[in-house]
Amino acid sequence: MLNFKRLAFSLIMFAICQTSNAQLGFSHEVGIITGPVQFRSDFGSRQDERTNFGNSGFGIGLVHYINFSYRADCNCYTTDTYFNDHFKLRNEISWNKTKLEHLGRWVQPDRTSANADRLRGHTGFATNLDIGTQLEFFPFSIRSFQSYGYRLAPFVSLGVHYTSYSPEVQTTFNDGTNDVGNVGDPNNFYTIWAPGSVDAAPGSTWSTVASVGFRYKVGKLSDVMLDLRWQYYFDDWVDGLNHDLIYNKNNDWLLWLNVGYIYYLN
Repeated sequence: MLNFKRLAFSLIMFAICQTSNAQLGFSHEVGIITGPVQFRSDFGSRQDERTNFGNSGFGIGLVHYINFSYRADCNCYTTDTYFNDHFKLRNEISWNKTKLEHLGRWVQPDRTSANADRLRGHTGFATNLDIGTQLEFFPFSIRSFQSYGYRLAPFVSLGVHYTSYSPEVQTTFNDGTNDVGNVGDPNNFYTIWAPGSVDAAPGSTWSTVASVGFRYKVGKLSDVMLDLRWQYYFDDWVDGLNHDLIYNKNNDWLLWLNVGYIYYLN
């Protein structure tokens, strides 16, 4: 995954260099995004659809774009270069939250062991605050899209986010409550996990973000957007669980399908 980090940082640095070497006055866009999140963590069994669809939440965010194709200070187009006409820099602050449960084969009704009850009783929340930057590539001309040459503008993006995570852990095993003291007893969690596999301490990490989507022009100064995001964290404690079983092959990651409204500030 180190190659992902290097590539993402290279793209961001390239965009920053393009901005710093050019004249000031690029136009700006702001917007809001929201939509459902699938959080892929160490809860449940990987590749199990009951786990993937059951451990779903939602996210919301504010986005800001630097539009290199247009200058706000003179209401005119910038120098016609490939970069200016096909790339935008997207800055974002977002928040997502997902309730997590152990779903799938290990908690089916025919599983009647104490360990199965431990899994059923163990729940949690993954809560993350993100801030970061992505470089968006539009294969078709941004200028043509802005001038109604076409209404639909597909894009792909890659970037880096800094994530502050605050997981929560609960269990109803042993005393039938969600009491915090009950969480502190390691015997109330799956005994096959190594000691210390459950830890709800907050922390922070970097993540790689990649997405594919499109914009649809609804007005001279406004677009709607649909965006499917894949976000991979460089940490396995984002969900508060990091066990050593075969199901824990990857760090935590998520899929986020968001819809947004973008407004041009020029």
